[in-house]
Amino acid sequence: MSIEKELSTINPYKNTLITIGVFDGVHIGHQSLLSFLNRKAKENGWLSAAITFKTHPETIVSPVKQHPWLTDLATRLKLIESSGIDHVIALPFDKEISRMDAQRFTELLQKYLKMSGLVIGPDFAMGSNRQGNADTLRQLGSERGFSVDVVNPFFYNIEVISSSAIRQLLAQGNVKKAGRFLGRPFRFSGCVISGNKVGRTLGFPTANLEPKPEFAVPCNGIYTTMTTIDNKTLPSVTNIGIRPTFDSNKYLIETHIPDYHNDIYGQIISIDFIDRIRDEKRFNTVDELKAQIAQDVETARAQLNKKLFQEETGEWQN
Repeated sequence: MSIEKELSTINPYKNTLITIGVFDGVHIGHQSLLSFLNRKAKENGWLSAAITFKTHPETIVSPVKQHPWLTDLATRLKLIESSGIDHVIALPFDKEISRMDAQRFTELLQKYLKMSGLVIGPDFAMGSNRQGNADTLRQLGSERGFSVDVVNPFFYNIEVISSSAIRQLLAQGNVKKAGRFLGRPFRFSGCVISGNKVGRTLGFPTANLEPKPEFAVPCNGIYTTMTTIDNKTLPSVTNIGIRPTFDSNKYLIETHIPDYHNDIYGQIISIDFIDRIRDEKRFNTVDELKAQIAQDVETARAQLNKKLFQEETGEWQN
């Protein structure tokens, strides 16, 4: 289906204020922009609309620079919708849209979405060769009768919030700070697969997930996590890596949920990463490993108790 045909199916009942972006992660910078969009749309009596893409523009524009996703499409759409946006539209980013100039694309938005205004970030650019920057769009808006608002970047202390910055934090294992940039803990979801049951023989059974290269995960190490199974969220400890003590070379995400013994093979679970405990390491004996895992469980409990205290008291420390 062409972009024009896809847009023609939306048919809003009144004028819209639109934003456009990938919105990977829907982090607090994105949330600030969406909040501005909603507020201004209501002030003008318009509907709010967010256009995102099913595939990343890099897959067409610069395939060698593709980055792993922070969120899958369904999660991304759900997060955008939860911000109160009236219309959330996911378009495929294909050769047709990559070759379309800004004038033609805004014409389609006015024709099919009744666009009266556009809200963008400071580095936004649309159309072939990114020629549709803020200045170009303002000129088009003055000619064709739509407003253009440029929302300033969102800062955490002195750092600009971005999806790239969050990927870098995950690569460093700094899941705590990544969660602050996201406005919620970083989450990885997947289907529980059968493992070699090493954890069970140690007295610490695990639910195993296989990472996918198209999605970001924190770097190898041991993490304090919360795992959601069947709508129940439980404290957990998660290892990402290759289990060097057992000379394994299979890269897994292994989650131990204390005092949980249900059979969950084949089920979808979600792991929220709260804090980092330590690096993955090789132990000389199995007993040393068991003692360390027991200590990891206690460390996780302490970190979760601290997080709960901070949430209840309003404290939030670096």
